[in-house]
Amino acid sequence: KCDFGVPEDKAQENFTDPDSRIMKRAGGGFDPGYNAQTAVDEAAHIIVAAELTHNASDAGQLPGVLQAVHENVGQRPRQALADAGYRSEQTFRDLEGCGTELVVALGREGKRQLSFDRQRNPHTAQMADKLDSEAGKAAYRRRKWIAEPPNGWIKNVLGFRQFSMRGLERVKAEWKLVCMALNLRRMCSLSAG
Repeated sequence: KCDFGVPEDKAQENFTDPDSRIMKRAGGGFDPGYNAQTAVDEAAHIIVAAELTHNASDAGQLPGVLQAVHENVGQRPRQALADAGYRSEQTFRDLEGCGTELVVALGREGKRQLSFDRQRNPHTAQMADKLDSEAGKAAYRRRKWIAEPPNGWIKNVLGFRQFSMRGLERVKAEWKLVCMALNLRRMCSLSAG
């Protein structure tokens, strides 16, 4: 029980941006923030979809990102490579038969793999079998050099490390603008080379 007028320790409200949510910070600690997603074209390293949410978990974001790719490019990707944050039996079930081959890590590379009940999680079992195959391992290895460079370029080349806008819809627009700026820079270098 707390004294009148004194909030409990877990009662947190961000008065600057109430749409943001408390999320873990890389390196430790917590900050109010948003969760940004990108889908990157393998050949040109152009961001073909940029999405943003105030949900800290990536687990349910893959269907929305793949839908954005379809809307932006006019076709579904042949294959989607995603890290362990996107793993979810429900997501695997929802995307079954969508026309995109999923290759989603079930745990961190080099670490003990996630244990799960193969009977209750048949889609996760199928993904585990795929990731144990040579083709699955080779596909997932490509994710590092496809998906990660644009994130590094946004932070280190463009110097973008925090949002200037407040409110979910404005921050979404700012994220798409930042991704477009990176794409324009990338297209300029591709046409010069």
